[in-house]
Amino acid sequence: MIKFRRTKLGLEALGKKADHPFCCSGTPSTARRQLLKSLGALGAGAFLPFSAGLTVIEDARAATTSPQRIDVHHHLFSPVYKKLAGPIRLNQRSDPALANWTPSGAVQDMDKAGISVAMLSGATGGIPSNLDGEPARSLARDSNEYGAQMVRDFPGRFGLLATLPMLNREASLQEIEHSFTELKADGIALMTDYGDKWPGDPIFAPIFEELNRRNAIVFVHPTTPSCCTSLMPGVPASWAEYDFDTTRAITSLLVNGTFTKFPNVRFIFTHSGGTVPVLARRVADMFPPALAAGAPNGVEAELKKLYFDIANGANPSSLAALTKLVPISQLLFGTDYPFVRMATTIDGFREYGFPARDIQAINNGNAMRLFPRLRK
Repeated sequence: MIKFRRTKLGLEALGKKADHPFCCSGTPSTARRQLLKSLGALGAGAFLPFSAGLTVIEDARAATTSPQRIDVHHHLFSPVYKKLAGPIRLNQRSDPALANWTPSGAVQDMDKAGISVAMLSGATGGIPSNLDGEPARSLARDSNEYGAQMVRDFPGRFGLLATLPMLNREASLQEIEHSFTELKADGIALMTDYGDKWPGDPIFAPIFEELNRRNAIVFVHPTTPSCCTSLMPGVPASWAEYDFDTTRAITSLLVNGTFTKFPNVRFIFTHSGGTVPVLARRVADMFPPALAAGAPNGVEAELKKLYFDIANGANPSSLAALTKLVPISQLLFGTDYPFVRMATTIDGFREYGFPARDIQAINNGNAMRLFPRLRK
């Protein structure tokens, strides 16, 4: 069993090298190589590169006089994760916030951007699928403990969407219990696929059964399946595959009837739905009659129940398609910070020209309805 020492912000492994939380899959250096390989599968564009001239908020247009935005798509980096991932290489579209991320720095950037609360999720959305057993369990626990400490250290500024080692059912069920009971998590963060198994796969049914029992909120972050990490040389998978994998995940949940079997789970998908708004009618038209029980009121009726954040998807084409698919009540503000500059979403959202009532709903009203504790 791994022993940890609590620090101000998270856990630090105790003992010799053999006690390293990733010891079960090899030495720390081996574990680091495993994680780096996993991060590569998430897409070379997952870590976007440094440009000293950029700031999180490019100008005063991004801020508001009353910081009321609720950011449901906001990443954290635990010390264990950062140590294993190693130095973050950045590109011209990135921000210093990615390379220099700290909890206090995140709060400062939130203040500049008019964000009152951010819901924290793991650095890349979840546990890489080539980490299994004790390494996956340990990384999930470390990330969740670190996020919970951030919630305590900055009262009223953060919430926690806890991550799970999804390929280990028993460990995931234990982490659900720990996260909700001990850490007071606001929900769960998952990835769109795990080792080419998408969330509707029957192996995940016991986990969703427990989440349904708890009326859980589930935030689903995209990743890249193993089939598609290097389809186009020189093109990061995150440019397109993230959006397509969101569609794969939702299709998996539809064809396996997960939305119907577990109606108490509230799902949040990212980036204005990726390719979902464009492909929704196509999926609906081709949905096999034999699977109708999984979507008794039709595919589009199931999709209209889902929530979508607008992080890195606040552009005219994405928002126009999304608002044709779901009502304003299902849209949430998000930034994808620190992988994406807050101004990218804020400026696009402002320039789209939503009516004032819709702006308020997306900025915070819909999130407060979804997370009632934020009303206090």
